[in-house]
Amino acid sequence: MGNLGATEIILILLVVVLLFGGRKIPELMKGIGQGMKEFKKASKLDDDSEKVSAEPKSEEKK
Repeated sequence: MGNLGATEIILILLVVVLLFGGRKIPELMKGIGQGMKEFKKASKLDDDSEKVSAEPKSEEKK
């Protein structure tokens, strides 16, 4: 269980076309792509901030 075969993928695509129509699918894919781009950007920024906070800060002695 968990492996999708060709039949299952075709069935899922058919249901998506029936639900959203042919004209809405490009808009839907564009929205998904933008969401993924924002997620990657946020996770990259989070990784960068962890690296900065993990580095010890040098204290200046006067």
